Amino acid sequence: MRSNLATFAAHLRERFAVWAAAPESALPETEFNALALDLFALQFTANPAYRRLCEARGQTPDRVRDWRAIPAVPAVAFKELELTSLAPCERTRVFHSSGTTTTTPARHFHSAASLALYEAASWPWFARHLLPDRGTRPSRWLALTPPPALVPHSSLVHMLETTRLQSGMRPAQFTGEPDAVGAWSVNVDRTRAALHNAGADGEPVCLLGTAFNFVHLLEGLAQGGTRLVLPPGSVVMETGGYKGRARELPRAELHAWITRALGVPPTRIVCEYGMCELSSQAYDRVADDQCAKAGSAAPARHPTPVTRHFQFPPWCRVTILSPETGHEAAEGETGLVRVFDLANVFSVAAIQTEDLAVRRGDGFELLGRARHAAPRGCSMQAAEIATAQSPLP
Repeated sequence: MRSNLATFAAHLRERFAVWAAAPESALPETEFNALALDLFALQFTANPAYRRLCEARGQTPDRVRDWRAIPAVPAVAFKELELTSLAPCERTRVFHSSGTTTTTPARHFHSAASLALYEAASWPWFARHLLPDRGTRPSRWLALTPPPALVPHSSLVHMLETTRLQSGMRPAQFTGEPDAVGAWSVNVDRTRAALHNAGADGEPVCLLGTAFNFVHLLEGLAQGGTRLVLPPGSVVMETGGYKGRARELPRAELHAWITRALGVPPTRIVCEYGMCELSSQAYDRVADDQCAKAGSAAPARHPTPVTRHFQFPPWCRVTILSPETGHEAAEGETGLVRVFDLANVFSVAAIQTEDLAVRRGDGFELLGRARHAAPRGCSMQAAEIATAQSPLP
């Protein structure tokens, strides 16, 4: 076992790119289990709130032998507890769950070391799915979100900034703007001009944003009677997320609209799944060049069927848990997504989300947020939160 969290993180940083390049053979179950158990023992010692929760459940490192039995923390607990091994003086950044300034956000604390780990985990899996080696790659980069300086607590925007810096694409710009309560909007005029210039110059674009960002952009383009045809090789990354905004579209309908308005075929539209409580992201496909002629009308009239099953990188494992039984769902069954993320070194690796999904092989088909999120036997009661908040003896 590695002696501390810093050495564990250093080991992972050296391996992420290698594992992402060959995910089929990376981290077999025995190796992943050993790393997960090592990390559990280190987090149990270094993370006071997590340790108290584990002790309250009777699940301690000396009793756990399989990563699936490592106690998972509901994502909502990040609103109530400081689930971190970082001392206050080490915390240089905090990511908040998305929403507005009127809601209580979840908090994921970071230091320089944990941010470096986050960035090392984010880039290779992003590049594998959005910038595959084969075919034409984008040369321009445009995000529909606000820039990092305006939303310093957004893990999504930090991830996007990481991809911007690592990709080296130029020009690169953010065209989103936050309002007084933290809701984001898109500057449609700036975005239209940037995309028009890319088309005029024949330079493919990597266009990134939330689902609502795209709805806002597409509505603005429609009102102006604008239809753009982005150059072949352009790619779209859509992250989901409406957060109670007035208009929500089914994903297939949104993607069809993107294809009609921007000329990007369905196989070049990639969905991302992430959350501030995690350090890794999942994607639902690799951008395919087989029908990447973005200016062609054929993809819009005869869209290629696209299978969309999210997959996390090899340093993560996902289980889909039945809300009724708390046990792992069988293939094709629906349950709640639980993620074990080795890159979450300085917080908690096992996170129970509130998202419903269908188990599909080693991936999952995302359905949306569950109304009653906690699986049976996995909910965090008020007594547990009080226990986790109390000082250690």
